[in-house]
Amino acid sequence: MRADTACALSMRLAALGGVGYNPNDSPRDAGPNATSGGSRRSSPRMHVVEAVDLTKVYHNRYIALNALDLKVDKGMVYGLVGPNGAGKSTIFRIMLGLQRPTAGEARVFGEPMTPQRADLRRRIGFLPTNPALPRDMTPISYLQFVGKLLGMDRGEVMIRLTTLLQAVDLTSVGSQRIDELSTGMVTRLGIAAALMNDPELLIFDEPTSGLDPAGRRQTIELIRELSGSDRTIIIATHILSDVERVCTDIGIITDGRIIHHGPMAEMRRLVRQRTLSIEVEGNLRHFEQQLPELDTFGAIRFERIGSEFRISFLGAEPIPTYVQRVLDLVDRTGVELLHLNTGAHEIEEAFLRRLEEDRATSFVRASAWTTAQMLALPPANNGATVEVISEALTAPDGIDVVDADVDPDDESAGQSAQSGGDGDTEAEASDGGVLHSGSP
Repeated sequence: MRADTACALSMRLAALGGVGYNPNDSPRDAGPNATSGGSRRSSPRMHVVEAVDLTKVYHNRYIALNALDLKVDKGMVYGLVGPNGAGKSTIFRIMLGLQRPTAGEARVFGEPMTPQRADLRRRIGFLPTNPALPRDMTPISYLQFVGKLLGMDRGEVMIRLTTLLQAVDLTSVGSQRIDELSTGMVTRLGIAAALMNDPELLIFDEPTSGLDPAGRRQTIELIRELSGSDRTIIIATHILSDVERVCTDIGIITDGRIIHHGPMAEMRRLVRQRTLSIEVEGNLRHFEQQLPELDTFGAIRFERIGSEFRISFLGAEPIPTYVQRVLDLVDRTGVELLHLNTGAHEIEEAFLRRLEEDRATSFVRASAWTTAQMLALPPANNGATVEVISEALTAPDGIDVVDADVDPDDESAGQSAQSGGDGDTEAEASDGGVLHSGSP
């Protein structure tokens, strides 16, 4: 995306009439206290998105969300970070009203989200991972189609799509078929479609997935520019550098649970020390003996693995100061420098540190909801029990689960072994996904 295009995005969107178009709105008051129709009426302190004990169990076996709590405030750019299969897409499907939770509650704009709440969905823009757009349409015809679905009149659609195509730098390819566009262009077209009715909440699921470095940079620049408005943006990703560049707050999700959330600055503080690794050859013993000289106060720790030294600096000086001291030591001791890594990706180190801490304190994982349900089961006449096995099953999307035999009368039981744990098709029991006891 051209720099002038990105920088002018907010002004172009504002030129469409304040805060934009919503098919439920009467003429808007675009001021901060607007309350009529579908206008931005959120209190500054209101959680735009909130999940309380949100649990999703597929086929009575696979725990995709595990009593998850989440709060995203108005105006945040919230990065939901976790490995593939952690539950990010499941959260979004529930927040969009496309699936029901097995337990707990999801609230959007302060109201419960259900499949019936089309009024709430109109206030949300969503970009799925690798959006599969109609290949035989053009960007112009596709955005016209989206506008029609939203109930926008033809004149409003044309004004809106013209501005959005310019904002995402697709004006020159507006009449080309979508199957002729690059992956990055398709992603930017998906963002334009998500912005057609100027939503208050934008949800991006892995927006840079499959993009080359230039495409990633363009997409992140576009998201950063969008964050300058009064919107709330949630980005799910496993690319930590993207989060660090654009997000104000971060939540780390693993095994269907949020294990850390807070401002990006707090995340960086999880890195209690700055590290660098250096590989040298020559008189390694002499080099190792001189390492304590790197800090005059002795605020240093290091470990040696072969010819590589991992050095942790506990002092408060800038990392370039320590790098220079290491280079000076290399020169003084006469060893040859083979490799030096400054460990500049602090957010990645903080992320890995937090995952390691969580794994160390969560050897056995079972949600409070699941445990309560199992404990509440009455003993069967034949002495049936529920068995929690020591080696938990791993669902297709990587979630450790508590195993229990499923009621043979449950129609979903036969499907559970073949069905994916995070798929779009649900086969829930009529009791809402309660695990059943079975005979030994």
